[in-house]
Amino acid sequence: QVQLVESGGGLVQAGGSLRLSCAAATRTFSSWEMGWYRQAPGKEREFVASRTSGGAQWYSDSVKDRFTIFRSNTENTIYLQMNSLKPEDTAVYTCNIQARRRPGGKVYDYWGQGTQVTVSS
Repeated sequence: QVQLVESGGGLVQAGGSLRLSCAAATRTFSSWEMGWYRQAPGKEREFVASRTSGGAQWYSDSVKDRFTIFRSNTENTIYLQMNSLKPEDTAVYTCNIQARRRPGGKVYDYWGQGTQVTVSS
């Protein structure tokens, strides 16, 4: 079991910024992809951004050019820097990791508890 520790949510005005962080013990995995999903009230959960252990990054069209996902060089932590926030970004943001202990092996899939991001207009 891998525990994901999230932090950084909160309330911000439109146009403001927030940074989310997600820490996970990734040393036991040969490869992984960590990212963020979000779910707004009454809507399905949607992909936001992710980063692989190899450095590839992916973003949804709705956040591209506003959000940046990056990894700390010294910690098993990824960050989601969210700039130019809009009211429609309001949602519960949840961290996810999908990882393998060896190439071609079983994919382990873990989720965090989620953190609320509220953007006021």
